[in-house]
Amino acid sequence: MTDTPLTAYKVLTADQMAALEKDGRFGGAPVDVTDGYIHLSTAGQLTETVDKHFAGRQDLHVAAIDLAAHGDAVKWEESRGGQLFPHLYGEILLETVIAYGPLHRDDDGTVKLPVAG
Repeated sequence: MTDTPLTAYKVLTADQMAALEKDGRFGGAPVDVTDGYIHLSTAGQLTETVDKHFAGRQDLHVAAIDLAAHGDAVKWEESRGGQLFPHLYGEILLETVIAYGPLHRDDDGTVKLPVAG
């Protein structure tokens, strides 16, 4: 049994989402490439991530990633405020995306999680 979630979320621009759909893989945004891993967030971290790093952007999508499918390529590492964040040392494969869609918010401003259809 694990205390870490089995699903994490990646915020993508519309162009990045289109590239993931077309190519079947995503190697990361410029910040991911610079840092050497793909930044992901848990459900509880997602709204803060969007507010901090994507404020004012309108062309965003959220992809739910099956962490178990990435095995040891996922590392939980301390980041913002001492929180543990999932970092993917590899590419996101479309086959490991369990749901995705445009970013929407609830009435209270919380980012809605994508729902598989």
